[in-house]
Amino acid sequence: MPKAGIPPSAFHSAFQQSAFQQSAFGNPHSALEFGVVSSEPLHRVAVLIITYRTYPELRRCLASLAADGAAVDVIVVDHESDPAEVAAIRRECPWARILVEPANAGFAAGVNRGARETAAEYLLLVNPDSFVEPELPARLAAWMDAHPEVGIVGPSISNPDGSTQASARRFPDFTTAIAGRSAWLTRVLPGNPLTRHNLPYARTAPGEPIEVDWVSGACMMIRRGTFDQLGGIDEGFFLYWEDADFCRRAKQAGWRTVYLPVPGTVHIGGASSRHASDAALQAFHDSAYRLFVKHTTPVGRFFAPLVRGALRARLALMRRLVRAQVRRSHE
Repeated sequence: MPKAGIPPSAFHSAFQQSAFQQSAFGNPHSALEFGVVSSEPLHRVAVLIITYRTYPELRRCLASLAADGAAVDVIVVDHESDPAEVAAIRRECPWARILVEPANAGFAAGVNRGARETAAEYLLLVNPDSFVEPELPARLAAWMDAHPEVGIVGPSISNPDGSTQASARRFPDFTTAIAGRSAWLTRVLPGNPLTRHNLPYARTAPGEPIEVDWVSGACMMIRRGTFDQLGGIDEGFFLYWEDADFCRRAKQAGWRTVYLPVPGTVHIGGASSRHASDAALQAFHDSAYRLFVKHTTPVGRFFAPLVRGALRARLALMRRLVRAQVRRSHE
């Protein structure tokens, strides 16, 4: 059942055509076009795409946004840019802004960099290896307009085979290691109670909003007021777990995070990390430890050495598995 304050009727009313035209975007023509200086943002929604050597995927992602390109502010933060690729994409997608970054400062830093370039009321984070559903920015913005207590909303994210990704989750606890999104128990017995606790998206009906602890940064819309109040994304997280940290800080500040199971994106996954797979593995485990230390209780800090040791052991195991997969692929 949806949480109090998010009735299904409100969800359906937010999808009326008038909401798309008036509440989500309004007049697509800026007052600046007529020489009038205005404090109002040019667009109410900014789509932020953070990339690292993912130009083929980025082109497909931008193509999926082409129909919405004039109505939203599409900002691409490109780390370790290839000048030729950037020039080509600028010609192909003149409605998208490409911010060139000579070094890879990480996903969180990229989001903050893009956010500084826009005054949009809503920030929609989208991974570059994603296909965005038509009118998604408008639909999420209209829904957020109707629910001012919600700071973050995440739609359904699909795998290329049509299955649903576990993009709405509980904050990590002692059960996450054995029944989290990629844990062994979840793969073998996906319907077990611990997995259902950790992955609440599996209990939702189509179109039924549910309050959750956090949603994946692969596709999440953030209210600008929430983003600014929290000081943006914590750049101490180079890659991974920054979304869980942001949602936790939002909850501590009184904002709600909601999973809205409507079609959002098709996410291929791993496009950026494949260029530095070992570094990505290291970043995943480093960020997991940072998340634990940052949000654990004073009692929990006594267990920090055990947590670090367990994460190091898991990292070593994952590295062996990756090397074994590489060897098999070359046989």
